[in-house]
Amino acid sequence: MTERKRILTGDRPTGRLHLGHYVGTLRNRARLQEEYDTVLIIADLHMLTTKPSKEDIDKIGENARGMVLDYIASGIDPNKSTIYLQSAIPEVFELNTLFGNLVSLNRLLRLPSIKDMARDANIPEDSVPFGLFGYPVLQAADILLPRAHLVPVGKDNEAHVEITREIARRFNNLYGEVFPVPDVLLGEVPTLVGTDGKGKMSKSAGNAIMLSDDEKTVAKKIRSMYTDAKRVTADVPGTVEGNPVFDYHDAFNDDRATVEDLKTRYRAGKVGDAEVKDELRQAMERFMAPIRERLRAAEEDTGKIDEIILEGTERMRELARETMREVKRATGLGGAMKRMRRAAERRAKKRSKSAGE
Repeated sequence: MTERKRILTGDRPTGRLHLGHYVGTLRNRARLQEEYDTVLIIADLHMLTTKPSKEDIDKIGENARGMVLDYIASGIDPNKSTIYLQSAIPEVFELNTLFGNLVSLNRLLRLPSIKDMARDANIPEDSVPFGLFGYPVLQAADILLPRAHLVPVGKDNEAHVEITREIARRFNNLYGEVFPVPDVLLGEVPTLVGTDGKGKMSKSAGNAIMLSDDEKTVAKKIRSMYTDAKRVTADVPGTVEGNPVFDYHDAFNDDRATVEDLKTRYRAGKVGDAEVKDELRQAMERFMAPIRERLRAAEEDTGKIDEIILEGTERMRELARETMREVKRATGLGGAMKRMRRAAERRAKKRSKSAGE
């Protein structure tokens, strides 16, 4: 690790990544790896908050490999980024325990995202696990263990990073300056609507275009996309704002003149949905072609993916140990044991000396 500022962000290993992940954080990760030390977490402990079954846990390895493939496909260079498995870092458990005492339960209960996560996972309100309420605290441990300065996240995690900022300030006020107070970086498209137009893009909702989708699959999903429900024929003026197809044009179509022309004609009732979608299909193919090329190259050596994760985890262990030494120095945790050990050593020396006499 160099003296450059550091980024921490990552994903839960619940499956392959989609375009929502790309515009939310992946694009920023690839762009910023040139100027920041980039640390990417495979957040398997976070996965347990909503997917704790043995079956889900058994999929962690496979899902982690798929995620790293999608990272590389998105332009992330493993030689410039540290990619590690969260559960393999014991220090994260230590820091999570400490941070759990620096934030109140009432503060965590004010986060609407926790209830949203429980609802999306079909968890009854009276059965939400303690770990889900503590999700932002564990995130704080993830972010502050490598002492990150910047956190690229999607819009739904912005409030969680604010908890991290509060915990960092409270720790520093209590024990001295150890942690930077990290900033949030949102993607240019903080929330990408799903292809059904009913909510954000999500694997579980079945409304996602995956980074690993082939050309035919992407074309099929685009053809089925929702547009303006009030527009029954092509000669009826349509609405562009809030129209998922035009949202995707804005996010992914590099031909801005064509996009503006389509918008003008759509509002005037002079273009049909089929043409608008076909232009999007062509734009998406231009956008996804290099992603697929990088993905194919990475898939040719799948054993390399395991090496990337193992090497990244070892680098993170070194960084985690360094941080925890600073934490224990600042807080005095472990001091009592050190004093007891020194006293025991002195007593042992005295006994040895007495026995020699």
